[in-house]
Amino acid sequence: MNILFLCTGNSCRSQMAEGWGRHLGGSGLHFDSAGIEAHGQNPRAIAVMEEAGIDISGQESTRLTDAMLTRADLVITVCGHADERCPVLPPGTAKEHWPLSDPAKATGSEEEVLATFRATRDEVKRRARDLIERLRKEGAI
Repeated sequence: MNILFLCTGNSCRSQMAEGWGRHLGGSGLHFDSAGIEAHGQNPRAIAVMEEAGIDISGQESTRLTDAMLTRADLVITVCGHADERCPVLPPGTAKEHWPLSDPAKATGSEEEVLATFRATRDEVKRRARDLIERLRKEGAI
C-alpha cells in the first residue's frame, strides 16, 4: 500500500509523517510526502525527529506530481491549505485529513518553538501509529 502525506510546503508536518510511517510501518507499506509547493526541509523538524531516533535528513522536500497521485492508494493531507488545494484524486484513491497546526509558525523563545515542534512530532507519531494499526485490522496490508 502506498501512502502519500501532502502539505503546503513539504517541510515539517508531512516530512515528520513520512519519517514516522517508514519507522513504524513495516513491510507492505510505502510512505512518501510532497507539497503543493516545495519549501525545503525545516531544520527544527529534522532536529526533533532526530531526538526521537528518526533520521529524516535524507528525505527530500518535493512538489506533488501526477505520478505520485497515481501511485498513491491513500493521500493524507496534514494541513488545511493542502486539504483545500488537493487535486482531484484518481478513482480508487482514498483521502484522509489530519488537521495539524503548523509548528513553523510558532513564536517565542527557541525552547518554546522547539516545544511546539516536539508536540507536533508526538501528535504525528500517534496518528501514524493509529493509521497503521487500523490498516492492519482492516486487512489493507
